[in-house]
Amino acid sequence: MRSVIVIGGGISGLAAAWQLRDRADVTVIESTPHIGGKLRTTTIAGIPVDDGAESIMALRPEAVELAHEVGLGADLYDPAPAPTTVWTRGRLRPMPRGHVMGIPTEPRTLAGTGLLTDEGLERLCREEQLPATPLAADGDLSVAGYLAERIGQEAVDRLVEPMLGGVYAGRADRLSLRSSMPRLAAVAEQGGSIIGALRRVRAAGAPKVSPVQGVRGGTGRLPQAVAAASGARILTSTLARELQRTTSGRWRVEADTSDGPLLMEADAVILAVPAFAAAELLRGHSPLADEELSAIQHASSAVVTMAFSRAQLPCVPEGNGFLVPAVDGRTVKAASFLSNKWSWLAERAPDTFILRASIGRYGEEHQLDATDRELIRTAVSELHLAAGRLGEPVAARVTRWDRGLPQYGVGHAARVARIREAVDKLPGLEVCGAAYEGVGVAACVATGRKAAGRLLQAGSAGA
Repeated sequence: MRSVIVIGGGISGLAAAWQLRDRADVTVIESTPHIGGKLRTTTIAGIPVDDGAESIMALRPEAVELAHEVGLGADLYDPAPAPTTVWTRGRLRPMPRGHVMGIPTEPRTLAGTGLLTDEGLERLCREEQLPATPLAADGDLSVAGYLAERIGQEAVDRLVEPMLGGVYAGRADRLSLRSSMPRLAAVAEQGGSIIGALRRVRAAGAPKVSPVQGVRGGTGRLPQAVAAASGARILTSTLARELQRTTSGRWRVEADTSDGPLLMEADAVILAVPAFAAAELLRGHSPLADEELSAIQHASSAVVTMAFSRAQLPCVPEGNGFLVPAVDGRTVKAASFLSNKWSWLAERAPDTFILRASIGRYGEEHQLDATDRELIRTAVSELHLAAGRLGEPVAARVTRWDRGLPQYGVGHAARVARIREAVDKLPGLEVCGAAYEGVGVAACVATGRKAAGRLLQAGSAGA
């Protein structure tokens, strides 16, 4: 294998290019003017702020290791310590320590928090006395379909669903337990009490690192550093229109650029694009891959970023932000108080307070029909209700992520297996990205590196 075209310049595709460095001549083509995908840092009021993902998971090693490898290790930052906070029933209510994706390991610590009603708390506390309901090793259920029977519907709605909304912009009654909460699915396969099992896991040793880390100057620096270190040729504003197989067994990519059509050939291709884009490119090569990729649904969202003058703030909000249960009927699903959460940001702009509000869940796309001005007004209004009067922002903007988050529906893992089986029949072609095995930065890095590794292994075997 001498040449590879990576279609898609997000972190998955760039991680693949990095993995292929010094082993192949790599060209990365990206349809937008910028690389990085949902890792993008711009400025507001002259201050660098992330438009998409603001952190990378540190409990998984892949993204943190990559950051070190490309020279950003010294710029990794832990967020300020703060409890997970939920805005519900008219107040910000911190969750007690010791929860896993909203499920408390000591349910009685919820007493008096107002997060659950007395009835909901009692139902949750009975979980350890319920008969075992093991999840079949080859089976799958929705998160709510399994957990509501164990911990009660109210606990699912008010403790678990806000977490899922923050990560997937999805709903507990539609997301796959096995694919969206794999650690919990592994516990569920054992049967018995979920709470008891999670308590034993925590007692065996809590992680010594922060669950997530940020990058000084914004996580958008990560894809830029990876691209530079990979040595790959990067072509932006280049939209792949069609894949063709040549008579010699190579791949030909037809693309559109601002200068007109572009035709490229390579020994191999990696599709590091959303599922719907991969489906279009594979339509003429694998009807099965096309069908399965097209079946993956997506949620759209918007991020409202605002800058406030500290001198004009009646009071500075406490904590790192909050999550919102869908059952409360708010438009804002989450907010991050960035100037509290990241010390480097407070040091960079001591006179300005930066925060972000996130809007949009799967099935609520109508909320995004509003204009940017309307979304900003809604976000400011709800933030006032949640965190107190903040006054008016000195700067604000809306970043829209159309079909930005794939939804891992029930049976997603089996669907991914069928996609990979279909792709395996196309020599010299691999897929990677958020559509397959995790939407977080670490998971995307892992899929990119694995895709590159499979090409290298196949090339070595062919040689």
